[in-house]
Amino acid sequence: MALRAAFQMDPIERLVIKGDSTFALMLEGQRRGHELFYYTPPDLSMKSRQVVAQAATVTVADEIGSHYRLGERRPLDLAECSVVHLRQDPPFDMNYITTTHVLEALPPHVVVVNDPASVRNCPEKLFVTEFPQLMPPTLITRSLDDVKAFRREHRDIIVKPLYGNGGAAVFRLQEDDTNIASLVELFQSVFREPFVVQRYAPEVRNGDKRIILVDGEVAGAINRVPSADETRSNMHVGGRAEPTELTEREREICATIGPELKRRGLIFTGIDVIGPYLTEINVTSPTGIREVKRFGGADIAAMIWDVVEDRVAARQSARPA
Repeated sequence: MALRAAFQMDPIERLVIKGDSTFALMLEGQRRGHELFYYTPPDLSMKSRQVVAQAATVTVADEIGSHYRLGERRPLDLAECSVVHLRQDPPFDMNYITTTHVLEALPPHVVVVNDPASVRNCPEKLFVTEFPQLMPPTLITRSLDDVKAFRREHRDIIVKPLYGNGGAAVFRLQEDDTNIASLVELFQSVFREPFVVQRYAPEVRNGDKRIILVDGEVAGAINRVPSADETRSNMHVGGRAEPTELTEREREICATIGPELKRRGLIFTGIDVIGPYLTEINVTSPTGIREVKRFGGADIAAMIWDVVEDRVAARQSARPA
């Protein structure tokens, strides 16, 4: 069945299509004959619980430099769509949170991926704390004294923003690093929220594994290996993607969290695992599906659309006549 599918996303002209998961979803939706609409968060509005976006029809092509064409922008009542893909990148700030409240006003027959209430209620570095048995030792604080005590206990630590993304502002502080007070002061002045402190996992030198789950089930994984002069493994700061297989521990992690992801309507999730530890559960705009396919893994975009189509069919059949 052909669906009307809207994508709430970052400016389409900025996409680096080689590795962009949103673009992969658009390509697959177009291949299936769905009608695609594009808009950005500032285009979203609500009047008397009617959710409208200034949207344009979009066609896409897997061609660098000419990857999209837009139709004329016009008001689109999102209740007339079957699915809305919530795909803008963080920062996970009040603007992001407001869009989840607006999308939550859509009628039940519209499938939002991921469920906006769950996106709002599952911040990526806080949601993971619901599974303490899977995590490395972790502290969430604004206190310099707390950070110092945590380092005395664990000797080698990572400090990062609570609502950061893409490896931005991630620092390693070893036992003899004298910058701990200055760094905490900087975080206190830049961020209003607490920040995250974790025991450094030396296993990261062997890679930070991104595992993708679709509707709570494992769909694929890649390993991201940091460059020799970096603590971070994120690919946009020089990390190298490579194919990988899951360990028994990683399967245990996925089996533990999968049912909760499914229960919360988190259809497309990317988790980060370093050694034996789950470090993040990414629910806002997970990435990695093009890399998985490039290394011979599953077509995760197709798997996501299969779930979406089934969900739409079930909700349509449940609508009053």
